[in-house]
Amino acid sequence: MDVKVSIIVPVFNAEPFLRECIDSLLSQTISEMEFIFIDDGSSDNSAAIIESYQNLESRIILIQQQNQGVSVARNAGLVTASGQYIGFVDADDYIEPDMYNRLYTAAIKENCDVVLSNFESEIEGNHVITNYTFPKDVLLTAEFIRKEVLPAFLKTETLNTACNKLYRNALIKEHAIRFPERVALGEDGMFNMIFFSFAVSMKYLDYTGYHYREVSGSATRNVIQKDYFQRALEVFDSDPPVHYSEILNLDTIKQLKSIKLIHSVMAYIHIYLRPTEELSINKQFSYVRKMIANDDVRNALPVYKKEMELVLGRYQKLILHLMNKQSILGLYCLTSYSRFRNKK
Repeated sequence: MDVKVSIIVPVFNAEPFLRECIDSLLSQTISEMEFIFIDDGSSDNSAAIIESYQNLESRIILIQQQNQGVSVARNAGLVTASGQYIGFVDADDYIEPDMYNRLYTAAIKENCDVVLSNFESEIEGNHVITNYTFPKDVLLTAEFIRKEVLPAFLKTETLNTACNKLYRNALIKEHAIRFPERVALGEDGMFNMIFFSFAVSMKYLDYTGYHYREVSGSATRNVIQKDYFQRALEVFDSDPPVHYSEILNLDTIKQLKSIKLIHSVMAYIHIYLRPTEELSINKQFSYVRKMIANDDVRNALPVYKKEMELVLGRYQKLILHLMNKQSILGLYCLTSYSRFRNKK
C-alpha cells in the first residue's frame, strides 16, 4: 500500500482517553494511512492498549522508548513515517472521521506543502474554536507565507500547534526538520517556524476536525508546574530561525515578539487570579506581581499599546492600564468581575 498520510502519536500515560483517540484514527475515511504510536516510557496500560489494536490493524506501528519527552517521540516518528504527508495527533485528543481526507484532498489538489485547519479546545469544560483570518480554500504562495504567516508565528501563539496541519513529508526529509529536543515548552512553534520558512505553498481550510482536550490537571496547576511565563520570556529573548532576518528587520521582529509576550501575560493573569485551592491568594498575587514588574514586560507594554490600541476592547484596555500601574488588586477585581459576567 502506498501511504498517503502518516499520523504520528506520542503517548505517555494516556490510558484514560487513548482508545477514543485510536478509534477516531481508525475511523478516517481515507484508508491509505499509517498510524505511528511512540510509547514514551508509559507506566500505565497505554502500550498494551496499542498492542491490542495492532493485533487487529496492520496500519498501526508501535515504537517504544524510555521517557524522553514529546519532541524525541515525534522525531522518532518522523524517521519512520513513509507517507506522502504527515500529521500529528496527541493521545488525549480525537478527530473527526473526515479530517485527514479533507486535508489530504486539499493538499494534493494544488500540490501544497502544508494545509492548515481550525481546532477546538476543551479546557475545564469550556469549548473554544480557534480559526484564522487567512484567505480560505485558495492556494497561498511563498510570498504570502513570508509576508503574513511567518510574522504571525512571532506575534501569536494560536498558530503554534502541529496538530491542525498536514505537512509534506518530502520537505521535512529534504531539510531534516525536527522538533527541538531540549525545549520544555513551545517545541511545536519552533518546528512550524522552520517548516514554514521552507514552504512555498499552503492552504487554509475553515474546517474544524481536531478536538484538543486539556487533561493533565487544572490550568493553574499546569502553569505552576511548567512555568509558562518563564518559557514566554525565553521565547521573547531567543532568535527566530535564520530565514526571518531575510524578511523582517530587527525592530519589526522585536515589535511582533512584544505583542506576543503581552498577549501571553494577559492570559496568565486570568489563570493565576482565578479562584483555586492550589495557590494561596498571596502566592497568586506574588506571581502576577513578578510578571508585570518584569523588565521585558515593562518594555513591551508601550509597544503593544501602540500597535494594538485600535483593535482592543474596553476590558482589554483596562487590563493594560492596570498592568501599567502594577495594580494587582485592580487586576484581581477586574478579572473576578469578568468571570462573574461570563457565568451569567
